Amino acid sequence: MFKTIRTLALVLVAGLSSMAMATVQTVTLDVPGMTCSSCPITVKKALKKVVGVQQVTASFEKREAVVTFDDKKTSVEKLSLASTNAGYPATVKVAK
Repeated sequence: MFKTIRTLALVLVAGLSSMAMATVQTVTLDVPGMTCSSCPITVKKALKKVVGVQQVTASFEKREAVVTFDDKKTSVEKLSLASTNAGYPATVKVAK
């Protein structure tokens, strides 16, 4: 009986540990195709539809979108694809 309880506890701890490994990340996407003040609205809506996205800010002036997301649920590639599919190709912004 004790061995069964101990095994169950280990399985539970292992499961919780894998859940805890998910990290929230923030990425800045370069979106040069945003050419008017309404473009960021479309980009923001497209990115918010991606499962795992927690927050999005899009700037026409900077031609970028800053996205906070759960890396266990989505990836930078999926974010870029979502923006591209909305008509605004996006790549990870490289620091200058």
